[in-house]
Amino acid sequence: AGILADRTAPLVDHDLRGSDWLDDDTLVYRERSRGEETAWRVDPATGKRRAAWDTKALAAAIKQATGDKPSMLPPGFAPPMEVRRDGKRGLILSGMAGRFHCDRHDCRALPTPQAGPEPDALSPDGSRAVFVRDWNLWLRDTSSGKETQLTFDGVTDYGYATDNAGWKHTDRAIVAWSPDGKKIATFQQDQTKTSTMTLVGTNVGAPHVKQWKYPFVGDRNVTLIERVIIDLSGSEPRVIRLQMPPDQHRSTLCDDISCDGGFTDVQWAADGKTLAFVSSDRGHKWAELRVADAATGAVRDVYRETVKTQYESGHGGVNWRYLPASNEFLWYSEKSGWGHLYLHDLASGKLKRQLTSGDWLVTRVRAIDPVSRSIWFEAVGREAGQNPYYTHYYKTSLDGGAVSLLTPENADHRITPSADGHYFVDDYSTIDTAPVAVLRDGNGKQVRELARTDLSRLKAAGWVPPTAFTVKARDGKTDLYGQMYKPSHFDATKKYPIVTYIYPGPQVGSIRGWSFRPAQGDNQALAELGFIVIAVDGMGTPLRGKAFHDVSYANMADNTLPDQVAALKQLAARYPWIDAERAGIWGHSGGGNATAAAMFRYPDVYKVGIAESGNHNNLSYEDDWAERYHGLLQEKSDGTTNYTGQDNAPLAKNLKGKLFLLHGLMDDNVPPQSTLLVVDALIKANKDFDLLLLPHARHGYGKDSYYVMRRRWDYFVSNLAGAKPPHEFELKMKLGG
Repeated sequence: AGILADRTAPLVDHDLRGSDWLDDDTLVYRERSRGEETAWRVDPATGKRRAAWDTKALAAAIKQATGDKPSMLPPGFAPPMEVRRDGKRGLILSGMAGRFHCDRHDCRALPTPQAGPEPDALSPDGSRAVFVRDWNLWLRDTSSGKETQLTFDGVTDYGYATDNAGWKHTDRAIVAWSPDGKKIATFQQDQTKTSTMTLVGTNVGAPHVKQWKYPFVGDRNVTLIERVIIDLSGSEPRVIRLQMPPDQHRSTLCDDISCDGGFTDVQWAADGKTLAFVSSDRGHKWAELRVADAATGAVRDVYRETVKTQYESGHGGVNWRYLPASNEFLWYSEKSGWGHLYLHDLASGKLKRQLTSGDWLVTRVRAIDPVSRSIWFEAVGREAGQNPYYTHYYKTSLDGGAVSLLTPENADHRITPSADGHYFVDDYSTIDTAPVAVLRDGNGKQVRELARTDLSRLKAAGWVPPTAFTVKARDGKTDLYGQMYKPSHFDATKKYPIVTYIYPGPQVGSIRGWSFRPAQGDNQALAELGFIVIAVDGMGTPLRGKAFHDVSYANMADNTLPDQVAALKQLAARYPWIDAERAGIWGHSGGGNATAAAMFRYPDVYKVGIAESGNHNNLSYEDDWAERYHGLLQEKSDGTTNYTGQDNAPLAKNLKGKLFLLHGLMDDNVPPQSTLLVVDALIKANKDFDLLLLPHARHGYGKDSYYVMRRRWDYFVSNLAGAKPPHEFELKMKLGG
């Protein structure tokens, strides 16, 4: 337990705790050491650093606001802060005494925003917010609290800006404000014919029933969105419907129209007169850039890309950009086999030039300067001799030319750019080296070092880093990259059982990251109990090119398992202290699916499996994820479909080892029936297995997480290591970690 993040994180000193850029182009960041946080403010032009705010000025502002003499703030104490670039609000500090705006010289109290019970979506300047009430969109003045109804025809399951992807559903409004705050891009979401999900609560008396709209793979009718613009510039709000058929509830980045809380794939022109967006078909086989006239709702189709498998526009953010000032748009495509950037003419849609190329891929565009026509982006796999998953930062020109590497260190780089791209914070590390955070200019020149992490206390507490390794994939040729966790008391003369942690993708892999972390889940904690723990990103996961990623397309039952087995055998042959005859595997969600599949498809390889909340049959899961990576449901003449054989229940009869199934009964992402289908099949096959149902848990186990973790450890210790775990050991989260 001492190796978990809530225990190890407080032992890391002088690490960067978040950075952001203010509207005056200065940088604010936090540095933590020995439980205290210090906030710094840096002028990037000079590199000079000072405290982020004047402690005495803040104390005076608190006194004036509360009428009480406040106690002095502890040295290094950093209250929660927020930064808003577009709204010229600067640095806002929030605490029990209220909210305060602090600039270079002083601090002043801010009025408490007037808010209602519904979550707000703030305008760029923070003066107004929109929210959903009774299926309609409303506007609230954040100072006075005055509310104005914007739409009037929203009805049940056919409302405005509603946040419901099926696998998630919140009360948040999904909108995109124009830069001047005078227009809102959103939609009316039609779920009137969408299937309904039902969960039954566990309580005394009549059970509480929870229902919401949840589209399934293969449903004839799924959720659609009708795009609208709401114009607030006149005396009365005006709703303009875009002149086009309803769109699928799809994005080019994730399995929802909202990947990060906003309206994904929607970009305004700076003057708010036009709106660009990308439509995708239900199966993600084409993506089309369109431009709408914000005054009339007229829509012009600009450019469409069609692919054989599935189109995606980047990793971590969409990479297309609307550039109306130069009559251009930036497009992201994997048509070469690798994800690259292409500049097109906005009027004709025709290609002007390819900006990046080679056997590597752009992951995320971070900034564009339209004056110098510079573009900054993150990419992986470009630097020879390095781990291909390491993120680096680059610069090139929209007019073509060389690509410049801005982050030369052989490490994984986490980037926080200024709005104009002229400066960026570079926080770089590896899984076994401490982070160093520096401020660089837009050409990569270091302005100053910000923080250098000290791991002395962490190492003194017994922390050991994971080890990176490579093995060959199922084809015997392709390199796969993994991480290995060994006990801190490792003895090479002993034989250790081995446990694989798996998440098969296809949208991400098993590796949680290649930067330093004081803990990678409970991988090291499990290793401390006498195991070798590994995680490997197999073929079918992203960031290694289109062909690598598409290995599992239309065959999600693959689950990277041929590569996991290949890795296990190679490591056992390489290291005599690995006992491959005692191999276990575990995972959550897609990893729960893969774990059960491993136990059923490779029963002579894996002896113990723990499958948490698995989507064991994608026909019982929401539509977008599986239809993106497996294809639309197609019926065959023999009565089967293209989904036949992707589910785990028919294979349950193959179980030989020990299998532990877990699921939360209030899981509104992967419904519990997914695991219960496997349970039913195991019963019919007369197989012994273990089952834990968590009555109140959702997809993430919340307050039950540490109980589940302890039970997971116990299960491997008992059934794989052959030892007796302590009876009902109480594992608690350490508060303040």
